[in-house]
Amino acid sequence: MSESLDTSLTTLDIYQILEHLPHRYPFLLIDRVTECHVGERLVGYKNVSYNEPYFTGHFPHYAVMPGVLILEALAQATGILAFRTSGKVPDENSLYYFVGIDGARFKQPVVPGDQLVLEVDIIKSKRGVWKFNGVAKVDGKVVCSAELMCAERGVQTD
Repeated sequence: MSESLDTSLTTLDIYQILEHLPHRYPFLLIDRVTECHVGERLVGYKNVSYNEPYFTGHFPHYAVMPGVLILEALAQATGILAFRTSGKVPDENSLYYFVGIDGARFKQPVVPGDQLVLEVDIIKSKRGVWKFNGVAKVDGKVVCSAELMCAERGVQTD
């Protein structure tokens, strides 16, 4: 990874997000980044649609976004912020893995029609392991919070 990343961008559209994450439908859980302050924080969102495949079983008569997917959306945001902060260009041989979570709390359900706002702030990084504070909100109200960790690792294809 000798190329460098343009860290001056403060917003990312879906195509720029796809350059940072290996995730694709149905597991890409960020639609847009509205703020990216390298070395500090990232804010983005996921538009929650009734067409999401998990709603057929969670729950058939009252659709609720699974909490683990809210945490995964926050984890995807941490990966984007870590790549942008490190200045490295993401490629097929390197990505940030979600490696830990502490203090996860769920405050209210996320349902179809909600816009899930994802906020992640860097707490620290040491030897390639990053720690973040993550908060997910709907209509300005906290629906989920946690400390998340991610680490850059090479991809093993064998």
